[in-house]
Amino acid sequence: MKDLEKKDYIFTNRNLLELLFPLIIEQFLAVAVGLADSIMVASVGESAVSAVSLVDSVNILLINIFAALATGGAVVAGQYIGRSRTDKSCEAGEQLLIFVTLVSLAIMALMYAGKGFILNVVFGTIEPDVAAYADRYMMIVFSSIPFIALYNSGAALFRAMGNSKVTMVTSIIMNAINVAGNAILIYGFRYGVEGVAIPTLISRGVAAVIIIALLRNQDLIIHISSPFKYRYNKKMVGNILRIGIPNGVENSMFQLGKILLLSVVAGFGTASITANAVGNTVSSFEILPGAAIGLGLITVVSQCVGAGDYEQVRYYTKKLLKYAYVSLIVLNAAIALATPSILKVYNLSSQTAAMAQQVILFHSINACLTWPLSFTLPNTLRASNDVRYTMVIGVGSMWIFRIGFGIFLSRYMNMGMFGVWVAMIIDWVIRSIFFVSRYMGDKWEMKKEHNSQSRETTEAACEGA
Repeated sequence: MKDLEKKDYIFTNRNLLELLFPLIIEQFLAVAVGLADSIMVASVGESAVSAVSLVDSVNILLINIFAALATGGAVVAGQYIGRSRTDKSCEAGEQLLIFVTLVSLAIMALMYAGKGFILNVVFGTIEPDVAAYADRYMMIVFSSIPFIALYNSGAALFRAMGNSKVTMVTSIIMNAINVAGNAILIYGFRYGVEGVAIPTLISRGVAAVIIIALLRNQDLIIHISSPFKYRYNKKMVGNILRIGIPNGVENSMFQLGKILLLSVVAGFGTASITANAVGNTVSSFEILPGAAIGLGLITVVSQCVGAGDYEQVRYYTKKLLKYAYVSLIVLNAAIALATPSILKVYNLSSQTAAMAQQVILFHSINACLTWPLSFTLPNTLRASNDVRYTMVIGVGSMWIFRIGFGIFLSRYMNMGMFGVWVAMIIDWVIRSIFFVSRYMGDKWEMKKEHNSQSRETTEAACEGA
């Protein structure tokens, strides 16, 4: 490491702060606006809340798919930046944008065609008024699918360049339109679920237009060429999918597992459902800096991998893990102290408040101990093309420990709702053991041989295309 201190860093401390701070703000906005949306739609009625919640569970699955594809494109483009092949990084960006546009249009058509199946089969037996609200909400929100796909891809490309300030500002604009639109249509015009759906569509459309317009700046490392002449590059799209598909499977299975566990919690009564919901809301804030730093780690590591400098990969991984731990400890200590005041805002019964406090403090302590190792660290492996390993461990641990143990502890060990949270931490510990073991070895670094071969193959294909 002493030798590393003597040579030039790819990222200075200032570069890292300029990358990470906007990402933290962006993550905070996403969670805070989601909370604001749920509060405003509650004024429409419980049926509207249920309908929006059901449809959003499907939307989150779709967003995870696009986020995974965007990550694949960002890693490929970032590795080209590390190799000083900015022409190829631009081409990777263009391939990503066109590919996700086509995929998102196909998915949107599929969602509209399968709307009845979603309502009657996926959602199961729901009340007629909930079904009516869900139907109207889907009709509007599904049309925003291409916009959110384009925005996610464009934002990932800006992060690959190390420019997260652009994504932060765009996110602020998008979320401001969303919240203001909700307030105007729900409180001002007394709209129902349309008052939530229309601003969502408009805000996503505006964000997509902004991010694509900004990418047309020819001075950027990654930009849309002018004049634009698209040629499909099978090899490059294959490299994007090789990273994106395993990541998408992992993310989708993770979300599906959370949905399944909600049905388990629902069997323990209203107090458990409410305490679990409050715990989920607060816990989303507890991991914010770790999630943001994880996104930054993909940018940093992909460029180091592209440069073939695995010593810097390890250096920055350790450095950003330290950032994650310090920020999580500070934030969770503050939340733990503020928990009694936070719970008062929800006006909970004494039983529900006690259950919520138990899971919040339990999650807070363990977030400081194992969350970075189980969720931030694997981004180093993903950015190094070791995506199959992270997918296998992530999906396997999710189904065996979080879901399997969740059902066993809650139902058969009489731990109730708290058993689901204990199983979640067991899942974190298992992930941490496998990911740390992988990182401490060198098998993931062996992917650099694959990276080199892939680079030569892809560039040869690009040159000959």
